[in-house]
Amino acid sequence: MNSFSYTRPSDIGMAVGELAIHEGAQFIAGGTNLLDLMKENVERPNRLVDINRLAMNTIDDTEDGGLRLGALVTNADTAYHPAVESRYPLLSRAILAGASAQLRNMATNGGNLFQRTRCYYFYDLATPCNKREPGSGCGAIHGYNRIHAILGTSDQPPETACIATHPSDLCVALAALDAVVRVTGPTGERTIPFADFHRLPGDEPWRDNTVQPGELVTAIDLPAKGFSDYNAYIKIRDRTSYAFALVSVAVGLEIADNRITEARIALGGVAHKPWRKTEVEAMLVGQNLSEADFQSVAEALLAGAKGYGHNTFKIELAKRAIVRALKQAAKLEPAS
Repeated sequence: MNSFSYTRPSDIGMAVGELAIHEGAQFIAGGTNLLDLMKENVERPNRLVDINRLAMNTIDDTEDGGLRLGALVTNADTAYHPAVESRYPLLSRAILAGASAQLRNMATNGGNLFQRTRCYYFYDLATPCNKREPGSGCGAIHGYNRIHAILGTSDQPPETACIATHPSDLCVALAALDAVVRVTGPTGERTIPFADFHRLPGDEPWRDNTVQPGELVTAIDLPAKGFSDYNAYIKIRDRTSYAFALVSVAVGLEIADNRITEARIALGGVAHKPWRKTEVEAMLVGQNLSEADFQSVAEALLAGAKGYGHNTFKIELAKRAIVRALKQAAKLEPAS
């Protein structure tokens, strides 16, 4: 591991200032991903700014009836918070599907948003990876790509190609809930709709999100509507604990008189960011609870999907998972 300096600021302004004056500095809270990256020499910060003392560790009601999740609240404390369990069970289920209990006890909400991909080639310094080393190529496209993306990929030109996936479970639920991320930085405070927080690789696969240099995530705002009555989170993985999703699906529905009045569907494990298409969700509005309609939505959500050999099975797997999640959310079959 490379040497680095360490500081622990006592307020948000000091923390933001540290990154402004120290090029190469990074924030650290739980460190559940960053420390792994440092051990593998994928990340080499020359200064760690420990933000654990900052006042961002509460969960509070908002004036509009929603809930504000402090960036430093742990995943475990969020999942088991009474307001989250009762009003946003989709979020609680997604968190509890992720990682292990030990990691959830350390990992923070803010840090979860910044997880880097678990692509094998990203972690292996001996292989090409445009995300880790811009312009070096993408080893996954013609290599072993079983866990890689099937939607929103960038495979040409070679110097910017990337088919990595975003690994978070929490973020898939936040995408379905239309959360808002609150950040503060050198130019002040701003909010980022969750749909705009993460990026597709495009021609800059090394950029995972739209946070600007020196900005700090302080909180995540959940809207008043939490789809507490009709929701489902399905995660398909190689083993039932401590494994990242091959495909995950978060669904929230509003139902009246056996008809869907609102629908949210977000996919994980299939793209560089949580995957949503609002125009496809609109196809369900006004429809009866029909498996045929669910199948049509699954086909539309996977339109344009592209497999790269080892991961081609994900296309059909995702379609089946979407139908299953919709049926469970609509209470047409028991939750798995």
